[in-house]
Amino acid sequence: MANVGLLFVGAVLYINGLLLLGKVEARSAAVFNLFVGALQVLTPTYLIFVADNDPKKILAASGLYLFGFTYLYVGIGLLIVLDTTGVGYYSLFVAIAALGYSFVNFRLVKDNPFGVIWLYWSFLWLLFFLLLGLKKEALTAYTGWVTAIEGWVTGVIPAALLLSGYWKHPDETAIALGAFAVVVFGALWPLTRNTRNRPASAASTTESSTPT
Repeated sequence: MANVGLLFVGAVLYINGLLLLGKVEARSAAVFNLFVGALQVLTPTYLIFVADNDPKKILAASGLYLFGFTYLYVGIGLLIVLDTTGVGYYSLFVAIAALGYSFVNFRLVKDNPFGVIWLYWSFLWLLFFLLLGLKKEALTAYTGWVTAIEGWVTGVIPAALLLSGYWKHPDETAIALGAFAVVVFGALWPLTRNTRNRPASAASTTESSTPT
């Protein structure tokens, strides 16, 4: 069940990345955020309910709420035109919490690929904090590209491999994920420099668009 949720986490990140890049209209993205947010709240609630008080299962399920509440917050914010500051500072909380879940995966669960993936998510939610909480609008294009790419690399592709039984070679996968992040996200920074130098109105969505 969690792997199905991961698939749709990838989908909503992809949509929200396109929203930041100006390719998707805010209210239409809001509806999908609400769908995925509801899924990512119902799924961990069910998993915890059937966990039979197993601390490891409860811990694994608890991280899904970070995403569920993000997407519900974003979806509602887009529909009723909330200021982005609240979801921005919540994103800082998620970025810090994700470091803890990364540690859990590396040290307790011995799942190195998801240890790296949680670092991806920590970096992404840190960007959301800078963009939405601190209003660093020059980061809009960079954050949009990172969001859309992470949708595939941390959500859609891992979920498809897990669901089909092809998620193998964990150490090699973790190394490949780490190398990909350094190379691709590092290369994106200078490539989006011209966009960052534009006036804020040309480089970003409006403040009322709260994409995550």
